[in-house]
Amino acid sequence: MSAAAVTTAAMAFGLALLVGTFVEYWGHRLMHVGRVLKKRHARHHQRGTGQGWLGEFRDYVLPTLLICWVGFLHSTEAGVGFLLGDLCYAALAAYAHQLQHERPKQVFWLSQPVHAVHHYHQEWHHNFGITVDVWDRVFGTFKAHPPITAFDELDNDKGRLDIHWASVAPPLPRRRRSAR
Repeated sequence: MSAAAVTTAAMAFGLALLVGTFVEYWGHRLMHVGRVLKKRHARHHQRGTGQGWLGEFRDYVLPTLLICWVGFLHSTEAGVGFLLGDLCYAALAAYAHQLQHERPKQVFWLSQPVHAVHHYHQEWHHNFGITVDVWDRVFGTFKAHPPITAFDELDNDKGRLDIHWASVAPPLPRRRRSAR
């Protein structure tokens, strides 16, 4: 394989990761406004759990498979790179989602575990990112919060790979609403 082909595949791989996070952000944001999606997504907020990595991966990989052919419009190398990038994105997003439902303090790559915070505060207008928070920052939906002590109650001393891989995780703690 030529250097140009490897470069093309690598660039398509990176582009697929970027596109994946962008689609994740907008997909999650739309789940908070559309009537049908909002109703289904509200159940996820009520449960406050992930589906296990395998269930999450299934939900992330299906939409990515709908767009993975885009790279092939350019070349075989770009198509393969984009397809592999899509699959890696889906695996990473499934992991990030599950980790934030089980051990949000273990999400070392974000300043705050935005998806866990999104659930904890029952936010419907902020923190839609799951894997990254860059799109929340770009589109003005990032909302910083002080550290959440309820996350300390979770079993955060376990390793980052110690998550539910094939089953539902226990629910995240919820913010207690003050009496009015």
